[in-house]
Amino acid sequence: MIPAMLLFLLASALLGYRVISKVPPLLHTPLMSGMNALSGITLLGSLTVYALTSGSAKGLAALAMILAMINVAGGFWVTERMLRMFRHKDKENGVVTQ
Repeated sequence: MIPAMLLFLLASALLGYRVISKVPPLLHTPLMSGMNALSGITLLGSLTVYALTSGSAKGLAALAMILAMINVAGGFWVTERMLRMFRHKDKENGVVTQ
């Protein structure tokens, strides 16, 4: 079962890399914002696997949780940074507006 999981992981990683490499750099940040939802689903799935299994599957689920959380946190950080670029500062009052 584990070799099949590793083969599936490798195939999906290669497919994901191939798809993302075709995206123009201008769309990377909005795409990362959309991926936060998918990483949240990955986090829920890995949490479920972690709770229901034991052994090496539990270790892989823990690794998946860690990586999904890094992706979620990084995605929110990049999204917030991108949104800050669209705020305009009022030169007279120093007030930030949308």
